[in-house]
Amino acid sequence: MYYIDNHPMLSRIYVESQMSLNDPYAVQLNIANVQHRDNSCHQERDLGDEYGWKQVHGDVFRPPAHPILFASLIGSGYQIATVSILCILITIVFDLYTERGLLFSTAIFLYAAASVVNGYAGGSLYARMKGQLWIKQLLVGAFLVPAIICGVAFLVNFISIYYGSSRSIPFTVMLSVTAICLFIILPLTAIGTVLGRNISGVPNDPCRTNAVPRPIPEKKWFMEPNVIILASGVLPFGSIFIEMYFIFTSFWAYKIYYVYGFMLLVFLILAVVTVCVTIVASYFMLNAEDYRWQWTSFLSGASSAFYVYLYAIYYFFFKTKMYGMFQTVFYFGYMALFCLGLGIMCGTFGYIGTQAFVRKIYSIKID
Repeated sequence: MYYIDNHPMLSRIYVESQMSLNDPYAVQLNIANVQHRDNSCHQERDLGDEYGWKQVHGDVFRPPAHPILFASLIGSGYQIATVSILCILITIVFDLYTERGLLFSTAIFLYAAASVVNGYAGGSLYARMKGQLWIKQLLVGAFLVPAIICGVAFLVNFISIYYGSSRSIPFTVMLSVTAICLFIILPLTAIGTVLGRNISGVPNDPCRTNAVPRPIPEKKWFMEPNVIILASGVLPFGSIFIEMYFIFTSFWAYKIYYVYGFMLLVFLILAVVTVCVTIVASYFMLNAEDYRWQWTSFLSGASSAFYVYLYAIYYFFFKTKMYGMFQTVFYFGYMALFCLGLGIMCGTFGYIGTQAFVRKIYSIKID
């Protein structure tokens, strides 16, 4: 079995947990400071007194660019997060540490079953953005992630067959996956979309949206969205990179990973740190009178996956003995899928937390 020295591991997780638990207090102080300033000048404020984030109150709830893609990614993030939590809990409860095949089959079943969560979250969000092409959004939400997974898997499988590897995926498995997508994932996503649109699809923004978008002023280079997005991924990656080493070693060195309790703790730490970092990043953007917080919050959370992929590149060259065309494509192809899922999930964490924060600070009527 793959034994992990508990003392360094416990120390590292303890330090990371203490650091991450300080982040919510910083965000809470930020919110309290904003509300205090609002309340102190609420009686005397007029249009000329507005500053920073207040000036974009008429645009802050404007739907983001590419709303179908955005809603589909958020729905997929809910689905991936649900599957991840359930897989970890099932593995802990039923001791599936050594049963990789069973764990993989369980993950596929849970992903298909959680399609209703995808449809509900994505469909309700798209409805709140007043989107009209809800069937298109349903299809994109249902097949976006499975299509990418199948595309990469088929590419790796083609190369595997060419090299005569035993890792090639049987044709019957491909047919089974296609059937799952068409007869389970699609109907459940449709059910979730209909429920989401009817139950929580009514817009309830605290501020009215102006008919004409406000021009975004020029700002310093470090306040540009691309810079904020890249910088935001550093802290979340720092909270998990030790665990990434053990996960990579477990998977690529064919050893048994059995500390799923630690994985659950690190998962929660990652969620907390991601939410806190994206809230702060979005607040800085709003203060710079840039109201494009939706995509920024999502991509800021997702950017931690970029650093995980960079670490995967380092791990390939310095920690593995893989070589050749097939092993290289196999490794980087499946690591890309892992980072894609991680990025979508963390991006969803960031958006959920930032949305709650934005609604909180704009809950006071300022128009």
